[in-house]
Amino acid sequence: MPINPPGGLGHVPVAVYSCATTSTALGESEERGRYYAEARHWHVAGVWSDPAPSLPLMERPGWQAVTAALSAGMIRGVVVSGLTHVAADAAQFAALGVLLRDRGGFLADASSGTPTRRTPGQARRRRDIADAASGWFTQTGTYEEDGS
Repeated sequence: MPINPPGGLGHVPVAVYSCATTSTALGESEERGRYYAEARHWHVAGVWSDPAPSLPLMERPGWQAVTAALSAGMIRGVVVSGLTHVAADAAQFAALGVLLRDRGGFLADASSGTPTRRTPGQARRRRDIADAASGWFTQTGTYEEDGS
């Protein structure tokens, strides 16, 4: 499997996990997680959820399925739509991220934003504009020879 960092782009199999009490909230969380993964060209290999946030994380059947998929090599990372789906606070979320890294995976919080999608032409145009603003002209034929 490819080894890409959590913020990197590439074909990386991930799970989308959510935990909420209503089916509407679960659906919205799944959609946000899928969008986050797809924006990075990650492959969503599975979607798991739990309807009982009051249960400790390790006792939730959906989370147990996620960790089993990670152990089996089916996924490389877990995407959640917000840290509250798996942790009480940022410190607990970071500790869970370390635990998953120790098992060869990663944990990504989809609420941290999504990269903008740009075509190669748009990226090239942005680079040309930045170069022009800095005084660099990289396009061929931009300069004319002085005839004198």
